Amino acid sequence: MKFGVVIFPGSNCDQDLIQVLQSYSNETVVELWHKNTDLQGCTHIFLPGGFSYGDYLRSGAIAKLSPIMDSVIQHAHNGGFVMGICNGFQVLTESGLLPGALLRNDNIKFVCKNVVLKPEAEFEGTAAELTVPIAHGEGRYYADSETLAQLENNKQVMFRYAENPNGSLNDIAGICNEGRNVIGMMPHPERCASEVLGNTDGRKIFDVIFASVNA
Repeated sequence: MKFGVVIFPGSNCDQDLIQVLQSYSNETVVELWHKNTDLQGCTHIFLPGGFSYGDYLRSGAIAKLSPIMDSVIQHAHNGGFVMGICNGFQVLTESGLLPGALLRNDNIKFVCKNVVLKPEAEFEGTAAELTVPIAHGEGRYYADSETLAQLENNKQVMFRYAENPNGSLNDIAGICNEGRNVIGMMPHPERCASEVLGNTDGRKIFDVIFASVNA
């Protein structure tokens, strides 16, 4: 097991994520620069939040063209674990690793606050509800009716908002692919995984991920 965090120009949640991952690992988490192609033997790849670059065109639309994304896509197609948080979720949809798209919030404003999540699928046993912060201007999940039906029928919805903050269809806050090895979510669990922050609900999400890793 080896963790890798992809760093894009503008990533600003990478160090938060690295710190959380290191608390679960006996080895140093590898920082993977977006212009490189070598995943350095990492078995679990994370795309952090913040901003990639070229987001003024459409969030993640330019980042998906970074050299490392070819390696991340191949890793996912080979069954490797990939998780994208916030901007990382946007990059995963733009790359075709997850269905749908993240559009401008329906109130056309950047929203930064704690929200209540209802875990589903693999995360359903963590808690009835989780309080996790969001920070995004383009977090409104959208997909066509056929894709939405497939997500629901296959239980690919990982998290829903208890009170929808951005207009996401079906209150979707996070999803996975059919193979269940690629996960994307808009809320930031890495921002609520430490006692010093006064909220550790995000740690419950990482607990599920690493329980499956160690199984």
